[in-house]
Amino acid sequence: MSVSRGAAVVIGAGPGLGMSVAHRLGREGHTVALVSRSEARHAAYVSSLADAGIKAEAFAADVRDRDRLLAVLDTVAERHGPVEVVYYGPGSADPGSHPTPILQAGADDVRRAMEWAYPAVDVAQRVLPGMIERGEGGLLFATGLSAVTPMPALGNLAILSASLRTYAVTLNAALAGTGVYAGCLVIGGVIERGDIHGMISSQPERYGPVAGMTLDPDALAEAAWEMYATGDRAEATFSVFG
Repeated sequence: MSVSRGAAVVIGAGPGLGMSVAHRLGREGHTVALVSRSEARHAAYVSSLADAGIKAEAFAADVRDRDRLLAVLDTVAERHGPVEVVYYGPGSADPGSHPTPILQAGADDVRRAMEWAYPAVDVAQRVLPGMIERGEGGLLFATGLSAVTPMPALGNLAILSASLRTYAVTLNAALAGTGVYAGCLVIGGVIERGDIHGMISSQPERYGPVAGMTLDPDALAEAAWEMYATGDRAEATFSVFG
């Protein structure tokens, strides 16, 4: 492991990509703060990181609870030093978060989906001033393939995906020359070990076979680290659809 670095915050810490990102950042010497709603799984996550020699702490927060989310970021900074890296990749299996096809999606449907985008802005506004002042740090956002490829069935969620991508790449342009990075992973596929992968795999009669439709979260996490470490591109697309 490298020398100690600032804190890394993983927002949307799940068993798939979130934990892969946590391990990858931890291997670079970051203390990792895990943020998710699933508090029951936190002990196992922290133990997994500890077994790899990575210092970590977990916090329960729904990103849509603005006050709680910002309080967690402040607590991380107080306990573990300035936030140096943030990965923003929360997902939801809530029934209310299922997509509304674009021809049926009204303003209320879009507003509901966008509840997952606004916290990304809150997070960025909380940590960017310190990063810019120090001249180092970065923000990594994860979004879906519908951000760049029309997928009418995803409707309101496609608007969310596109919004997150545009926010990330626009931040990237604005941060040029500051030493701070922002970038976006555009993901088209089912992430292995993740909650959605588990759901689909357990109900093949409903969702069909998952073979050939999956992406390795460790490979994605490695790509995310390379994007941040090199700062040479604002986005990268990973898709099983060619």
